[in-house]
Amino acid sequence: MMRYKVLKSNTETLPRPKRRRQRPKSWPITFSPFARSLVLARMHSLHAPKRRSQNPNPTLPAKEPQPAQSSHHHLNGVVREDFSKPEHSESSDEDSDGVVQADFSFFDPKPDDFHGVKTLLQNYLDNEEWDLSAFVELILEQSTVGTVVKIEDDEDEGIFALVTALNLYRYREHRCMVTLKDFLLHKAHQEKDVADKLRLLLVEQERDVAILVSQRMVNLPPQLLPPLYDALFDEVLWATEDEPTEELRNSFKFKHYIILSKVYVLKNAEQKTKRDNDNDNEEGIIYLKLEDEIFHKLSSWSFYFPWQSQQPAPHELKNYKSTGLIMAVEADKIPKFRQELAAVINET
Repeated sequence: MMRYKVLKSNTETLPRPKRRRQRPKSWPITFSPFARSLVLARMHSLHAPKRRSQNPNPTLPAKEPQPAQSSHHHLNGVVREDFSKPEHSESSDEDSDGVVQADFSFFDPKPDDFHGVKTLLQNYLDNEEWDLSAFVELILEQSTVGTVVKIEDDEDEGIFALVTALNLYRYREHRCMVTLKDFLLHKAHQEKDVADKLRLLLVEQERDVAILVSQRMVNLPPQLLPPLYDALFDEVLWATEDEPTEELRNSFKFKHYIILSKVYVLKNAEQKTKRDNDNDNEEGIIYLKLEDEIFHKLSSWSFYFPWQSQQPAPHELKNYKSTGLIMAVEADKIPKFRQELAAVINET
């Protein structure tokens, strides 16, 4: 069985008002097995090209975030991704132990990240036809709040994760934001109570509402999640004080976050109790992103909707269906979210 190591981000708060450009890693950690959130996720086997002949360690390249042929090994619910070595790579003691090291860094979004971010978000609105390029440009232009995760000194500059928060009112005139709002409202139209609450946030209270965008590769080490979200919410707070105009400062005084995500929901959940003993451990919901379970628990309301772009599922997901999940989380709940996310990571 192969083992995996990454270098953990330094979580110390950087002095203000200096902007964070990257977070250096200072100690190795093992790849954490989150069975609840990752056991049924699928990904490509990663084949990393050798950079230099004197450096035999493979580096993880960026890949498209869609699930593909599974390379997971399932041992008592523990997931370990199998990152294959490239052909003809030189061997070393570290290679023989199956250790892959990757130095992840946090960066402010910049124009050069366009293609990597667009790849991460290509299924963000399911199969909706919309101006994704314009949406990506909004994200990259807002460099004071938002983070992308890359591998240190990676020549390809592949994006492994993105997190940001966009004010609905500030970007209300952009067609891509109009399409996003219409998409959310359309998905909620069959549940009048929820639709009314959603419309209230999207229209009447939009000055105080942000769409929280979070996408990442399934093989991103979960130990990076607490500092990643800490960076986001710290930047939101700093922006309310440091932005050059009162209008901009006010635009980050969020009272609500809307989160659009995807989960796997058990088919015929009402018949779950009738299943045989082999399926007793089936979860009603599989969260592909472990933080979504915390957001869901803390949300003031949420609803599911059918996810149209169904992809071929692995055998383990034969009893599940891809489902969209929209959540509304009050900003007052964010400290609790950060606390619970850190606790979950520390327990692993």
